[in-house]
Amino acid sequence: MAENQESKLQLLLEWLKLNGVQFRGCDIKYNDLNKGFGVYSSHAATDGVLLVVPLNLAITPMRVLQDPVLGPVCSAMFEEGEVDDRFLIILFLTFESIRKSSSWKPYLDMLPTTFGNPLWFSEDELSDLKGTTLFKATKLQKKSLQSLYDNKVKELVKKLLVLDGDLESEVCFNDFLWANSIFWTRALSIPLPRSFVFPQVQEEDNHTNGDNDKKLEADISSIQEETVWVEGLVPGIDFCNHDLKAAATWEVDGTGSATGVPLSMYLLSVEEARLQVGEEISISYGNKGNEELLYLYGFVTDNNPNDYIMLHYPAEAIKDAPFSQTKLQLLEAQKAEMRCLLSKNLLDHGFFSNKKETRDNVKKTEAVNYSWSGRRKTPSYLNNLVFPEEFLTCLRTIAMSEDEIFRVTSLLEELVDSEGDRQPSDIEVRAAVWEACGDASALQLLVDLLNTRMMGLEEGSGTEDSDTELLEKVNCFKNKTLEDGKSNGANEASKNQEMSRNKYASIVYRRGQKQLTRQFLKEAEHALQLALSESS
Repeated sequence: MAENQESKLQLLLEWLKLNGVQFRGCDIKYNDLNKGFGVYSSHAATDGVLLVVPLNLAITPMRVLQDPVLGPVCSAMFEEGEVDDRFLIILFLTFESIRKSSSWKPYLDMLPTTFGNPLWFSEDELSDLKGTTLFKATKLQKKSLQSLYDNKVKELVKKLLVLDGDLESEVCFNDFLWANSIFWTRALSIPLPRSFVFPQVQEEDNHTNGDNDKKLEADISSIQEETVWVEGLVPGIDFCNHDLKAAATWEVDGTGSATGVPLSMYLLSVEEARLQVGEEISISYGNKGNEELLYLYGFVTDNNPNDYIMLHYPAEAIKDAPFSQTKLQLLEAQKAEMRCLLSKNLLDHGFFSNKKETRDNVKKTEAVNYSWSGRRKTPSYLNNLVFPEEFLTCLRTIAMSEDEIFRVTSLLEELVDSEGDRQPSDIEVRAAVWEACGDASALQLLVDLLNTRMMGLEEGSGTEDSDTELLEKVNCFKNKTLEDGKSNGANEASKNQEMSRNKYASIVYRRGQKQLTRQFLKEAEHALQLALSESS
């Protein structure tokens, strides 16, 4: 670590301690070019409490609204619904990062300045995502952020700087983009007492006179009455990196019973983790697939067990389909879903699962006699069908022919009484659609959707096998980059490593998308064959 970074780290640690942060079994240290800084075990904590942060240090919407400079300007916009909670925090970070007199400087100086999420990709790096959901999503998000900056943020920050007496500092789009990435990569959902979130309301309700001790007492007692979840940044704890097998979790101590510090957040080592001195203390960001990890945090996990693909039927295509109005009404009546998330673990009970135990332990779907005529039987393959029923319901409806629509209408008319007061339920409408259509047409449409998705992925970046070959080349490039960095200097090594990491993450992500699309396509094709054979 460079001497400049070392001095900044010391300033951060002093700033954290000055603001009441207690390091009871850990330190913040430099990791490597990929992870940056992290939290490491320093000595064993007998009660498992490693780090304690007073919640009044957290960057939350309430802090922004109570800020002497930002508060008066933001409160009116917030009350009118012009801005939301997240915008307030991102605006705060943008402003404080360029504010000369910021009291947050020791903390802000230690936050990363480059990110691995696609918003920071070069055009060449972004081309590696062609054909994926993230390619379009990144383009749209960056355009949206640019528009928000041009139409609101730029002038607002200029106004705040003037109010702060700073006539020299200037804001640019990258300042706002940086703040946006800091929020999404570091924010936590924090359960807070209602009185902490709405202190003015609490003071009015309790008829307090502003006495801090009384307010603190009210805050502590109210955490047992009502909890409000708020997004925010918690300096210190936000230096923890992610791992599926987390060494610690974070908890909120409202009363001080766990830490001795009322209204605090603390890092607690998990029982399974026997931390050695110098070992990194990781937390889990949740069971997220690579699409979400890359989009929000800028990293991926190879062979991610939580990977998924998102499949949807485009709404605009329904409008051009025959009998579109009738089909749209039927979709609404059935509460059908036009998109579905297909997670990797669904394949565990599919037709081709190697996990016999998982397959045998699948809860058998209750056989529902959808057909009041008794002519269409429940399919034999139902328990191995990995696709959500709400999405298949949508596809059945979209694929209906004119004759099938007529049959559905006739079946439903049998349920409506002469007064017209009784309307079919969503389950009854689904039953009528299934009675008229069966599964074959829906599964054919599903096969077509998956084939189209695979064609888009391969058109953008080649086959799954070609991605595997590229990953091997990227790994070689990363190794060479690290060797070159020793002689060419840390800055150049960091730059090259960042380029390598972005490319590597893109290929891992898109290869996973191709693997899952291929596997779900195989499931859909097999289900279609069975549906056709049973219907005949």
